[in-house]
Order: sequence, then structure tokens, then C-alpha cells
Amino acid sequence: MTENATNPIGVRPARYISLNGGEPLPVDGLVIEEALTCISVNGAELATFMCTPRDLTELALGFLYNEGVIDGLDDVRAHHLSKGGSCVDVWLHNMAYRPPRRAIITAGCGGGLTFDDLSGVYEPLTSDLRATPAQLAGLMRQLHLGAELYQAARGVHTAMLADPCAPTDECLLLQVEDIGRHNCLDKLQGAALLAGIATKDRVLLSSGRISSEMINKARRLETPIVCSRTSPTGLSVALAEAWNITIVAYIRQDRMRVYTHPERVLSADFADLAD
Repeated sequence: MTENATNPIGVRPARYISLNGGEPLPVDGLVIEEALTCISVNGAELATFMCTPRDLTELALGFLYNEGVIDGLDDVRAHHLSKGGSCVDVWLHNMAYRPPRRAIITAGCGGGLTFDDLSGVYEPLTSDLRATPAQLAGLMRQLHLGAELYQAARGVHTAMLADPCAPTDECLLLQVEDIGRHNCLDKLQGAALLAGIATKDRVLLSSGRISSEMINKARRLETPIVCSRTSPTGLSVALAEAWNITIVAYIRQDRMRVYTHPERVLSADFADLAD
């Protein structure tokens, strides 16, 4: 089989046998592509990712921002994606910066930095952002419907940045996909930097579990409402409570669970139910 030019970047052809209660049926389908990509800073390797090979510049810039290496594009002198798409080279205005002697290795669903007390890393967010349960349910539907790679092949995460205060046809600001839920948040941040879109006071939606590393990236994005189709972890709930972030999980049509700071989602009559 040859790859269909109409297939989106990030999937590959795959033949499989479908078993669905009847005779086995051969199918020419698609699977998500997985590739090794590295980020170098000032000529030295910083991180190696297993990721979906698309939006790699966004992944690199977002990772550097979320890890505190840069505070914006003003810190970046130049960036370049290698011809084979296997490495993103980033050059900073601060030529004195050198990556740690040991490169950071990140996998699709893990990796990154761990602190003994993550709650002390940031001050609590201050935000007046509010969203109704109906708005969040609608945004989660858009997250699913806008996931190009997921619709084509499944097996991939997606993340979205949204403004619930904007008109319905303008509330979706950015959407990205990757095999790694953590990678999605880095790509989202990088895309926002390149597009000049503020992430502060937005709603962050993810198809993946909200772990401590995910909520740490969300705090770096300064998104006061974080939504997921699946669960948070105990540590992410504790961090969200400390950082004044609202976690809304298990969003299924009109059903959802509000774990922290419900006042952003529920009226005052119901917001104290969690106390």
C-alpha cells in the first residue's frame, strides 16, 4: 500500500482484520504515527520526545515556555525544524544558557520535572473567568468533533484553548493533537505564542487524565478552568485547590464532576456543596 496524499499529517496506512461478530474482514485503515523528536537549545540537546510528528515547532517552543526556559518569543533569537523533521533547534538571545548535562527524556504519557512540593512553585491564580456547565459541555463536544487525527485513526489525545465569553463561532481559539497528553499542552502553548493568543483567563480542555504535571502546565498557561473527559489525580486536585484552579472532569453531555473551586461553574446557591 502507498500512503494516501489526502491523509492528514500524523497518521499512517495500516491494514487490519476486523472482527465484529461476523466473518473476519480485512480493512485498509489508518494508525497514529509515532516518532522520536529532539529539541536543542543553543546547539545542545535539551529533550527527546516520543510524539506525533506534526506541529513540532509549537511543541518545542511550548515545552521551553512551560519549563521556564523562555518567558515568550522575545527570548528566542531563531528556531529551525530540521529537514527530516527529527529535531527542532532553538537559539536564544541568552547565549549563556546551556541545557542540563543530562537531557530530559519525555514519553507520551509521562516524564518531565518533579518537585517535592509543587504547590510552592506558583502563587494562586487570580481570575474572574466564569463558565456554565452547558458552555463546558458544548466546548467538550467541539473538542471531540474538531479532533482531526482522532476522527481518522483514534489512538491520540487532543487539547483545546477556548474563550467561553466569546460568541459561539469564535470561542474555539486553538486545538492540537498528539499521542501524549502532556505534549498536547506544550503544543497548545507553542501555538498560542506563535499566533499571539493569550492563554491567561481561558478554558483549557483535554481528552486525557489531569495529572500533577498536566495541572502544572495549566498553571503555567494561567488557565483558571481545566476540563477533561476523564479523571484528575489526587495530587492534581490538591494543586488545583492551592493554585485556585477549577477542575471539571468526566464531562459527558450534561454530566460532569467539579472537583475544585466550583464557584466558577456553579451559582452561589450550589457552589458551597463541596465544603
